[in-house]
Amino acid sequence: MASIQRRGKSSFLLVVEAGYDAKGKRLRRTKTIRIEDEALLKTTKKLRDYLNEELLKFKMEVEAGEYIAPEKMKLADFIKEWETKYAVKELSETTLNNYLSHIKNHILPILGHMRIDQIKPVHIVNFLDQIKRADGKKKPLATRTIENAYLTIRNILQRAVEWQIIKSNPASAVKKPKSKKEAVKEVQVYDEKEVEALFRAVQNEPFHWRIFTTLAIAAGLRRGELLGLEWSNVDLENGVIRINKAIVKGRKGSVEKSPKTKKSNRLVSLPNSVIAELKLYRRHWLKQKLQAGDLWKEEKEYLFCNIDGRHFYPTTPTTWWRRFTKRAGIRYIRLHDLRHTSATLLINQGVHAKIIAERLGHSDIRVTMDIYGHALQKADHEAANKLDHLFTNTSSQMK
Repeated sequence: MASIQRRGKSSFLLVVEAGYDAKGKRLRRTKTIRIEDEALLKTTKKLRDYLNEELLKFKMEVEAGEYIAPEKMKLADFIKEWETKYAVKELSETTLNNYLSHIKNHILPILGHMRIDQIKPVHIVNFLDQIKRADGKKKPLATRTIENAYLTIRNILQRAVEWQIIKSNPASAVKKPKSKKEAVKEVQVYDEKEVEALFRAVQNEPFHWRIFTTLAIAAGLRRGELLGLEWSNVDLENGVIRINKAIVKGRKGSVEKSPKTKKSNRLVSLPNSVIAELKLYRRHWLKQKLQAGDLWKEEKEYLFCNIDGRHFYPTTPTTWWRRFTKRAGIRYIRLHDLRHTSATLLINQGVHAKIIAERLGHSDIRVTMDIYGHALQKADHEAANKLDHLFTNTSSQMK
C-alpha cells in the first residue's frame, strides 16, 4: 500500500510499503514533500494529481531499490549507497581504489558512526587533524595523503547534497589541506655497470622475463604498460612500439585502462639489438601458443601472458622481480625504478629532457625535471666541464 498524509499547510508525507524484515515486521519507507507554490496548494485537483505523481515516482524508487532514506542515516551506510550508485559507475578503477582505501583506513574509523546530516565543518577539521597511518606507525602521514582523504570525503558528501540527503556540503566549507612541497627524493637507479650485471643475470630467467626487463629499461615503460602490450602494438619493421593502454589492479581483479595521461599514449623507438631480441621472442611466443593448444583462451595477443594467453596479473612481475634480485644477488631497487634507470641512462648520454619526457609519456617536461633534476644537474655540470679547456686555453693566451 501507498498513501499520502498531510503534515502541515505545505508539507505532505509519502508512505510506501517495502515488505517485511527478518522478524516479520512490516517495513515502510517515507518521504516528506514540501510545496512552495501557493497557487498549487489552493487548487485541489492539481495538488492531488501532483502528489499522486510524486507518490508513484517514490513507489517506483522504493521497488527498484533506488531510494535512499535520509532519516538517521549514518555516513557508513551512505557510503555504501555512494559506492554502488555513483563511484563504480563514474570513477576510474584507480581513483576508486584510492578512494576506497581512504574510506577504509581514515574516514570510516573517525566519521563512519556519525549521522550524515549532523556532520558539520568542524567535524571535517577534526577529521583531518586526527587521521593516522593505516599501518599504525608513528611517522606522520604525507600531506598528499591527507589532501586525498579530504578530496574523498568531499566527493562523498557532495553526492549527498545532489541527492538531497543534506542541504550543504560541510567539507566545502573547509579549506583543502595545502600540499607542502615535499623534497623530491632522489630516485634509486642502476648505473651502467649494474645494468650490465643485471642483463647477465637475467639471461638465466625465462625468456618473457628477459624481454620484460629489457623493455622496462630500453623503453622506460611502466609495469601496467608492459602488461598491456600486444603484438599488434609492436612494429618490428620500423623498430617502434605503441603504448595505448595499461593493465592495473581493480577492485575485483585486473582491468584494462587507457593511458595515465594523453601524453602516455605514445610511440617509443627501440634500439636495433632490442628489436632483434623481440623477433626471437616472437617466434618463441608463437611456439608456446601452439603448444598450449586448447588451454589458450585469450583472443588478444599479450606479450607477457600465462599459458592460457591471459595477461599476467599486475603483481606477478613485482613478485618475480623481488625474488629474482635476491636469487641473483642484484642490488634491490623497485621494479618501477627500472623506468627511472632508463631515463637516467639517457640523461648521462646527453639526451635532451624533452625527448626523455616524450619517451616516458610525462604530461609535462616539468615532471621530468622534478623527478630527474639531480641527474640533469649532474649531467649539466659535466657538460660545462667539457667546455673548460676552451676557456683555460684562452685565458693562458691572454696572459
